[in-house]
Amino acid sequence: MDITGYIASIFIGISLGLIGGGGSILTVPVLVYLFGLDALLATAYSLFIVGSTSVVGSFSYFKKGLVSIKTAIIFGIPSIVAVFLTRAYIVPAIPEEVFSIAAFTVTKNILLMLLFAVLMIFASYSMIKKCKGEDCLPTDTPTVSTLLIVIQGIFVGFVTGLIGAGGGFLIIPALVNLLRLEFKKAIGTSLVIIALNSLFGFAISVTHYTIDWIFLFKILALAITGVLIGSYLSKKIDGKKLKPAFGWFVLLMGIYIIIKETLLN
Repeated sequence: MDITGYIASIFIGISLGLIGGGGSILTVPVLVYLFGLDALLATAYSLFIVGSTSVVGSFSYFKKGLVSIKTAIIFGIPSIVAVFLTRAYIVPAIPEEVFSIAAFTVTKNILLMLLFAVLMIFASYSMIKKCKGEDCLPTDTPTVSTLLIVIQGIFVGFVTGLIGAGGGFLIIPALVNLLRLEFKKAIGTSLVIIALNSLFGFAISVTHYTIDWIFLFKILALAITGVLIGSYLSKKIDGKKLKPAFGWFVLLMGIYIIIKETLLN
């Protein structure tokens, strides 16, 4: 399974470089199911891999002026605060055995994977659905209040801290649908926000685990290779056309995780 996992690691980066999200959706299942990592450790590793890869991926968007710094700050600061509170207080407070139903016990690992799967299913809807009329028209002028952006940032930070997801699958729809950013500018801005959230979350977590740095840097190197490929392909392929197909993939992955953790565990 290791070879399959290494190949999948390249697609983590391609996803981030091409559509600005989805990397964390791939990272956690790859680490858990292909490399056999504990789910909680996988969330920490995911934060490092997705965060570092997003830093590399954001460079080309910076050069092209496809990053909204103001949006990244307004969205990013409350996200970072939420990441800190979640990783420092909420995650450690979750008991190892959450509850039992008959002979089935929901452990902390299973709970995190199920939450991850549910979010994947919700995220897939925003990728699959087609916009209509004025909702498809981008603009660089925010159409919502700063408070709503802050609330969205807090929610993304909570998700990032809880399940190790960079949140690109939540950030992109918010930037496009709420702020009406042009899609590629939303991708660049999303990568910056993901990098800030994920690396900060990993910094909080690193003291709680024994990190296999050699393994981690192997995955990171492959993911960075992927993000460079994705950034190159983004010049030739319209990411919006790939979103529905990726959305269906995310939906199937979410359903698979639920089945795997409940019926096949």
